[in-house]
Amino acid sequence: MNQTVSVKLAFGVVIFSVLSSLAIASIIAAAGTVQSNEHNQNFYNYTALFVGQGFMVVPLLLFLISRKEPILSRLRIRSISYPVVVSVVLISLGLIPLVDEMDRILAYAFGHEQVLAELSDILIIDSTLIGLLLAITVVILAPLGEEILFRGFLQKLLEESWQDITRAVLITSLFFAFIHMNPVWVIQIYFLGVVLGYLAWRTGSIFTSLILHSLNNGTALILTNYSDTIEQYYLWNNHVSPIFLCLAIISLWAGFIRLNKFSGVVS
Repeated sequence: MNQTVSVKLAFGVVIFSVLSSLAIASIIAAAGTVQSNEHNQNFYNYTALFVGQGFMVVPLLLFLISRKEPILSRLRIRSISYPVVVSVVLISLGLIPLVDEMDRILAYAFGHEQVLAELSDILIIDSTLIGLLLAITVVILAPLGEEILFRGFLQKLLEESWQDITRAVLITSLFFAFIHMNPVWVIQIYFLGVVLGYLAWRTGSIFTSLILHSLNNGTALILTNYSDTIEQYYLWNNHVSPIFLCLAIISLWAGFIRLNKFSGVVS
């Protein structure tokens, strides 16, 4: 693939895409502030989240179309085999509890437990419609948009431009963490971004990173809304149960072993 987009321009496109998404979401949310009913305000807020996440990739796609770029190859959109899917699911099942425990340790270390709880409030489902909007936004639209933008477009271009995979993955992950504008989760998001970047590079497809991203977000949504039922089995002294952590490590190890067996680096 010919290098037709400069690194500076690529960062500019990503920033513009994110800011455009935030602007549209802010306009819709602002419209909800005139509502006297709290339920209606919440509906506007979740609708803003839904539309904003859905719009995120539009500027990027328009940019690529205007330059007559091969969209599928440029964005690492290619199919993956069933064994690779199984491998990524195993990696996800292992990584998600480990990242959750990282959340809990860092929140305790920096005294952010209350802040962490408040941040999770946005994932609380209080009606069927809100639940549907949240599920589509958090599990589908947000992962899809972010993986196309970061692992599909930005990281791939950096790999080609710099000819340094490690640097491309680390810088993309740093930018990915920064864009979330959430200092409480920045370390966890960066760590997750590195794994997402590795998966996309290792398999040559954003579908692998998309699977992990969607499962991670979906798990957060489930844990937030069904904590009373799940936590009695999942937690021990407000931390992830050692049994779950051991199973997570085994699943993570098995997943990477399978991934290395069934996938190859694809440019």
